[in-house]
Amino acid sequence: MTSLNHTTSHISFPKTTTFTIKPQCITLQPLKPNTKQHSYETLKTTHKIPNLSSSKSTFSPLPFPTTKVNKRWKEYQGMTNWEGLLDPLDNNLRSEILRYGHFVEAAYKSFEFDPSSSNYATNKFPKTTLFKKCGLPKTGYKVTKHLHATSGIQLPSWIDKAPSWVATKSSYIGYVAVCDNKEEIKRLGRRDVVIALRGTTTCLEWLENLRATLTNINPLECDNSSQHSINSDENDQPMVESGFLSLYTSKSNSTNNEAIPSLQEMVRSEIERILKTYKGENLSFTITGHSLGAALAILTAHDIKTYFDQKPLVTVISFGGPRVGNKSFRLKLEKEGIKVLRIVNSDDVITKMPGFVLDDKVEESVYDMEGNNDDMAWFLPRWIQKRVKETQWVYSEVGEELRVCSRNSPYLKGVNIATCHDLKTYLHLVDGFVSSECPFRSTARRFLQL
Repeated sequence: MTSLNHTTSHISFPKTTTFTIKPQCITLQPLKPNTKQHSYETLKTTHKIPNLSSSKSTFSPLPFPTTKVNKRWKEYQGMTNWEGLLDPLDNNLRSEILRYGHFVEAAYKSFEFDPSSSNYATNKFPKTTLFKKCGLPKTGYKVTKHLHATSGIQLPSWIDKAPSWVATKSSYIGYVAVCDNKEEIKRLGRRDVVIALRGTTTCLEWLENLRATLTNINPLECDNSSQHSINSDENDQPMVESGFLSLYTSKSNSTNNEAIPSLQEMVRSEIERILKTYKGENLSFTITGHSLGAALAILTAHDIKTYFDQKPLVTVISFGGPRVGNKSFRLKLEKEGIKVLRIVNSDDVITKMPGFVLDDKVEESVYDMEGNNDDMAWFLPRWIQKRVKETQWVYSEVGEELRVCSRNSPYLKGVNIATCHDLKTYLHLVDGFVSSECPFRSTARRFLQL
């Protein structure tokens, strides 16, 4: 795949002849219906995708990465907060982002979506064949644990009359995978552990998403979170969205009355095993997710960093994630050294939810590349701002942001909520993004036909 960057490349030939090649930014234009030759050439390189749903449509995965990142792997994992790598987008980082995006795709593809199936909301494939079944036979990783999330919503008695899929409390949410291929470990410069989490699917997960008020991330640290100071940022407790925390920490009983552990318990158990198994090795933990999975990825990263005495490098790469917590939670993540890279589509409304953003970090960058206001909340009258704080709806963005835009792709016809939030759209836009001044490259491999 030809790549573009913003440095000048020199190609040397025999007899000391040197040619200087300066990269060009080419923004593709939509096809003209009557241009037969143009259409023919495009059809030869276009992956046709009949449905943009992350769960059902398919596409050809990118080739197995061969570029070595071992010498700079800590930079690509965010050790320096991706300074100098995002705008313009470093090609090796692009490849790594897309690679982790495919892990999230596998979480979607291995989920049983059919509500008429007795296995609804479970994982379709065993750990040994999951990647192969999902079209990723050469990842260099092995799946070591299936993960499930449970809703803590108390259901009314009448729910017994509804179809069983409506009241599904626990569902397959993703998996843990460990790099076990010597060549891949050598390429990466360390043994990488991936936790991949899908987005919202079940009815109760949708309901949990609506529980947008903030709650203390550890109730034991605060006897009454409603009494914490709302006037002093220094005294605020780290708080997160109620529904996300519920899905991460809730557990329940199965139909056989067997205890189903929470997502938190499953993650802790598996990470503890991995830390013991590979003690002394160079380890990195990369937690990646889309939509709801992006929010749970941040909670998972926080949990790993705070629960274990051994402090591994923890990185979050999220796609289309909603806001998760307040300013104190953001500061806590930064203090713990958790590195978060959020890939955000400017046209995706989910990334602007839930709640309002009133803190200074966002106020400094409330305008996007086109000068459009990205969040009107800080313009609210002070009395409304005070009320927002009192009702615990004040959120804060975390980590670093790679901002892309659906409107920059000539292959996306129109803008709608579903398309803008779809994981495939995100991977397509990351593959095409060059920089804020050159938003889409002509050599992008991932084309969408809507």
